Amino acid sequence: MTPEEFRKAGHQLVDWIADYRARVEERGVMAPAKPGEIKAQLPPNPPIKGESFDVIYEDIDRVVMPGITNWQHPRFFGYFPSNALLASVLGDFLSTGLGIIGLAWQSSPALTELEEVATEWMRQMLGLSDSWSGVIQDTASTSTLVALLCAREKTTNYGVGRGGLQAETAPLIVYTTAHSHSSVEKAALLAGFGRDHIRVVPHDTAFAMRPYALDALIQADLAAGHRPCAVVATTGTTTSTALDPLAAIARITKPRGVWLHVDAAMAGSAMILPECRFMWDGVEDADSLIVNAHKWLGAAFDCSLYFVRDAEHLVRVMSTTPSYLQSAADGHVKNYRDWGLPLGRRFRALKLWFLIREQGVEGLQARLRRDLDNAAWLADEIPKSAGWKVLAPVPLQTVCARHEPAGLTDDDLDRHTQAWAAQLNQSGGAYVTPAILDGRWMVRISIGAELTERRHVEELWAMMQKTVVGAGLLDPPGERNE
Repeated sequence: MTPEEFRKAGHQLVDWIADYRARVEERGVMAPAKPGEIKAQLPPNPPIKGESFDVIYEDIDRVVMPGITNWQHPRFFGYFPSNALLASVLGDFLSTGLGIIGLAWQSSPALTELEEVATEWMRQMLGLSDSWSGVIQDTASTSTLVALLCAREKTTNYGVGRGGLQAETAPLIVYTTAHSHSSVEKAALLAGFGRDHIRVVPHDTAFAMRPYALDALIQADLAAGHRPCAVVATTGTTTSTALDPLAAIARITKPRGVWLHVDAAMAGSAMILPECRFMWDGVEDADSLIVNAHKWLGAAFDCSLYFVRDAEHLVRVMSTTPSYLQSAADGHVKNYRDWGLPLGRRFRALKLWFLIREQGVEGLQARLRRDLDNAAWLADEIPKSAGWKVLAPVPLQTVCARHEPAGLTDDDLDRHTQAWAAQLNQSGGAYVTPAILDGRWMVRISIGAELTERRHVEELWAMMQKTVVGAGLLDPPGERNE
């Protein structure tokens, strides 16, 4: 493909994306494809001769789009907001188009220094002190693994340089709750702690970690000759956006030298709002934290911000200095290959830089405040209808709800919840996520797509009520509790 051919095909693709975003509301939300249906339309062998992009673009509509769940749809309320705002899309496009790889500062100085600026801007936007240093990782899963590796090396005084965990005389323990993200357990296993050395700290009725229970577990482990190593607390848990009490947790971890890692992957974006920062009170006593800019903030996936208080420790744990990457600049610049797992890195800072510049802090804040208001409205409306309950506090933009008709209990209620949620999703009118909370199925309504306004939340609520009635239940939409 020549640059001129690229220009023609690129214009065509940009027009297609612009049309898609402009008319995404006209589409169904969930992909209608059945398992194997997309693959069956594709040849089993690669083409011997190259094809024109006109033919390839035809297959976008014919083959690809029936298998797309439209995350940017204004009635997408599943999982978490994953807003690839178009300004950020352009930054990602430029990064790919430049075709550069960050191996060292010298391999592309702008890649490193723009990342320094973008992460510093985000530090200020989040209200963090200047003792924090940031780096862009791919996902929160990777960031959590890096955090636990750093915690392990701090506790063992860099034991990896000797015999590793096999040489340790006492097992290292990681503490978290049942409501932490699944990547926490995965990271603990990959970092070598072992499942037997992960402690699940009891939570309170708001699904947040109980500090006194954490303290009791740590004391019991110390008495047993174990070594408490790390606590992973969450600001905005995956299922219900519960808020672990960081200040109280830090009062337990800090005197004992236990690493405190804060997972604020989705909810961290809300910290650009000064009125929300009470949610992670105590964060300044943590050792590391995550904020996924590719979720609610609006950067195109993948763009996970990992902040640490001791950057020198991170570099010592992660450093790699092959001779072919050494240069005279090394003592004067950051080499981000020493700040994470991969040697090479994409120019991810461009999409974050584009996003912040195009939106401005005020524009980003206004959208998040809109989403918080819409979630509060829905949380207020749901209990007004007979049989409907909100099951958890709503500090952010996620509402956990269940319809509980008279006469249904336990397993029957679970089947009812999964059935009406599936019926709603399969209708294409909206998309929600069923999940288990406190042992029973419920529905998570995650509000935060870029295009979602109040009317879309109102439409969702009407669809939810209509769907349970359509399933043969007794209480019609609008019936109110007395």
